Amino acid sequence: MDPSLPVLLDIASRSVSDDGSEVKSQGSYCSSLKDTTWKVERPLGNSELSYFLPSRASGVNDMYLHLGFVAPEHVVRRARVLIVWAILRIRHPLLASKVIMQDYEDVRFVFTPPRSLEDALVNAGCNLEYRNSTKDELIDSYLNGARTLSNDRLSYLIVSQGGTSLPSPPITPRSTSPSNEREYPLYNHDIMICAAHFLGDGMALHQFANDFFGLLGGDKTVTELEAQLTEELSSRWGADSTGNAVLPNALEDNFTVSPSKLRSAAEKIDFQLSQRRLVGGHSFRQQSKQPRHTIVPTVSYDPERTKSILKRCKMHGVSVSAAIFAACNIAWAKMCSEKQDLSMMMYSALNLRPYFTVKPANDSYWFLAIGYFNVILPTFIPRSIDLSSVFWHRARVAKEQSTQAAKNRMIVSRSLLMAEGRGQRARLWAKEDDERERGTFVPPPPVPAADAALRTPSAALIGLSLLGNLDGIYKHGTFPDIRLHTLTTGSRQRSGGMLLFGYTFAGKLWVSLGYDVNGFDKVMVEQFWENMLQIMDDLLLK
Repeated sequence: MDPSLPVLLDIASRSVSDDGSEVKSQGSYCSSLKDTTWKVERPLGNSELSYFLPSRASGVNDMYLHLGFVAPEHVVRRARVLIVWAILRIRHPLLASKVIMQDYEDVRFVFTPPRSLEDALVNAGCNLEYRNSTKDELIDSYLNGARTLSNDRLSYLIVSQGGTSLPSPPITPRSTSPSNEREYPLYNHDIMICAAHFLGDGMALHQFANDFFGLLGGDKTVTELEAQLTEELSSRWGADSTGNAVLPNALEDNFTVSPSKLRSAAEKIDFQLSQRRLVGGHSFRQQSKQPRHTIVPTVSYDPERTKSILKRCKMHGVSVSAAIFAACNIAWAKMCSEKQDLSMMMYSALNLRPYFTVKPANDSYWFLAIGYFNVILPTFIPRSIDLSSVFWHRARVAKEQSTQAAKNRMIVSRSLLMAEGRGQRARLWAKEDDERERGTFVPPPPVPAADAALRTPSAALIGLSLLGNLDGIYKHGTFPDIRLHTLTTGSRQRSGGMLLFGYTFAGKLWVSLGYDVNGFDKVMVEQFWENMLQIMDDLLLK
């Protein structure tokens, strides 16, 4: 055997390339017999491609999670943060991977495991930055500045040390070591976790942040964390792992798909019928005279008011998420004077992890696993019925539609078919974008006016990311030296993008609206947001 040729170390599933050689969909490869460098790779699935391809130009959908917290200065020193960041990049290899695109049908994650502790720290350090910026500066820079991420940098960690000592009581270290029996002053810090959306979703992002703070604020010393990094690197990506090392599955590979042609045909018919029921005739007036500029106005409700909101929701048999759907609906209906005969449609994401039927070979939770569902509500407000009654009725309807979507026996097939369609459209649009860039684009023939007139309107007014009770994810008690107090999340948007967030965190309810301030009629969006907050005050707090 020629020692200069690549050596395939793992044979799990194979396909044959055009030249007759075997190409593995996911596997481990060693660069040569004389080199210990090896890599693991797999192709992106349809869902991942639908997020990757639009992100290439300016980072559309690149996610961020900002967390503000109070902690002693030594907890966030670079040496400690670096080791924690390196440990988690070893556990979750997509964070440390690169993307290689050959063509629209061949896009792959490629992960090269670090060869040593030093290598792991260098790789992590290249994707870690310390700044002296405020929360708003961090978010604005990420959303509106030059793109932070790239095909070679799929994740990034930013730490900002405010340097302001807080007047709150100091934390006493739990260690019984005499040298540590002293009180440390507390300082405010900001951290921002950045990751491409095709790597994962909100569930992965928040679970990761909890694990990050668990290590950062845990009992282990820097030396002990280094030992943990060495052990995990060896057990997960050492020489003995080359035969079975894999990356986390693409969404589509987490389900057992029936080979039955009859079942496949029935699923496609069901999907087409479900899509025809999506009727929405309302949208914000858009404008695109200026470059995209995203802002994120955010409102939080103190713990007492949050308890009152939760109590009222429980009394009416709905969740806060259902109430936020209803609040958006009433906020729009109050300002809508046109097309009141058409419904208002909103969309949201659905976590698909509970539906998996394939046990993953990699234990990382960093992968994309979301589907989508819609909530459709009337646009008019009956004058003969008290507004509060209308609001709570529509909240119950939103709850019912959300529950039906989650419990529908066709949820998996619908999600897979939707992912397939999104992937196909993403490839088509990416090809068009590239042709426009090269000046070779030839527009398709226009759709006949008669055909366009027959289509049922299916516009969504707004997307909602309703994350629920994040205090169920963040185990605050496992990092007692750190007190989290602020959380803001979102993503870089396309021009004319808009997404509303709702969640509870640190005992507070948070509602934020991330949107392109230059992409919409300013007065219309500001009126909607004002109505939204007024409804929250009038119907959820009183």
